[in-house]
Amino acid sequence: MLPASYTIPAAIVLVLGGALSCFMGHRLFRLVLGLYGFYLGAMITTSSMGAANTWTLVLSAVVGGLVGAILMYAAYFLGVGLVGAGLAALVLDGGWQMLRGTDPPTVVLVVACVLGALAALSIVRWVIIFGTAIAGAWTLIIGALALVGSPTASRAVTADDIWVLYPLNPIPDRAWVTGLWFALSLAGILVQAATTAGKRAPVAKVVRRRTA
Repeated sequence: MLPASYTIPAAIVLVLGGALSCFMGHRLFRLVLGLYGFYLGAMITTSSMGAANTWTLVLSAVVGGLVGAILMYAAYFLGVGLVGAGLAALVLDGGWQMLRGTDPPTVVLVVACVLGALAALSIVRWVIIFGTAIAGAWTLIIGALALVGSPTASRAVTADDIWVLYPLNPIPDRAWVTGLWFALSLAGILVQAATTAGKRAPVAKVVRRRTA
């Protein structure tokens, strides 16, 4: 958990990183993976520490973030599969919540993630575009709301529970956030599709070189 005094800097990082992912995720896929790896690593490290002084938390966040960024950057071949698995989990959870009103069983979720990862590898470009646009739009929204003083968003930015940022848990009493998320995601998809027309996905190009 980051100290409350770091809410504004963390929110700014989320806004910038979210915008980069949403509108340039395909072109800068490895950089986007590194940014999300840094944030995930920082959150996991600080959430596992419990109470500590400010400098210890900051140092832990930086170290954990760097480790996460390096791992995600180095494993960018797996990035497309992870994005596909994440999208599959997102769709399954949303559909299950609408039909059953509960979380999907773990076994079903795991199977969906595996199938999503396999499917993603066959349509690399579009998976990267959709995945980075959706994730980037939500990250941008959380950061922006934290900057304007939303208590829930501020707690998400400095939370000791990394799942607070889970996108299917929207800001309470603010249904427009979901609509904004959809609109930003769609805008990001259209922008990326228009600016990357005819270009191969970064992972696809590397795989092509290695198999040539």
